[in-house]
Amino acid sequence: MTTPDIFAPFAALAAQLLPHACDNADDGSHDIAHIARVWANARTIHAAEGGDGRVLCAATLLHDCVSLEKDAADRSQGSRMAADKARGVLEGLEWDEADIDRVSHAIVAHSFSANVTPTTIEAKILQDADRLDAIGLIGVARCFYVAGRMGSGLYDPADPRAQKRELDDKTFAIDHFETKLRTLAEGFQTATGAAMAQDRHAALLTFRNGLLAEIGAEPR
Repeated sequence: MTTPDIFAPFAALAAQLLPHACDNADDGSHDIAHIARVWANARTIHAAEGGDGRVLCAATLLHDCVSLEKDAADRSQGSRMAADKARGVLEGLEWDEADIDRVSHAIVAHSFSANVTPTTIEAKILQDADRLDAIGLIGVARCFYVAGRMGSGLYDPADPRAQKRELDDKTFAIDHFETKLRTLAEGFQTATGAAMAQDRHAALLTFRNGLLAEIGAEPR
């Protein structure tokens, strides 16, 4: 199987868009593997919820075509930058303007930090599909991967549960479970995505509590 084939039934579209999909080859949390996982999630949700598969696939392929580091000052603008870049790519491929608008909106709205409400089914599906990749065991792996890139520690040995200090996920990876990851399952846009999120959310909490137990801290 070639990489475009992963995006079946839109392998031809993937072959066109994959060269534009990732702008930071060094970031293993926003690489082609991440995009492929998001597409697998999106395809599952799309089968139940509907929407335009071609628009959804294009938005998935290009949703991280501009990807900023977690500590970047303009991180909240990253999805808008990606949408602008995607618009240029699709205009070059002579896409219909209305479809470009739908792809652009889905890309802008997928981001947690952008705080934009998705209004189309494709945007709702993409947001759900991307957030599914941030919870569960994949979410755990990505959390600690990013923490390593940022030079963060695993946890505060003096106060791993942050009972006597402020949560600080820039310094301690485990704090990111409380500041963001454990809240993500509450905000899904589709019934299918919400159902998929429950098992992953449970796995996330099981890992967190297991880690706390292993270091001698009480689970939350």
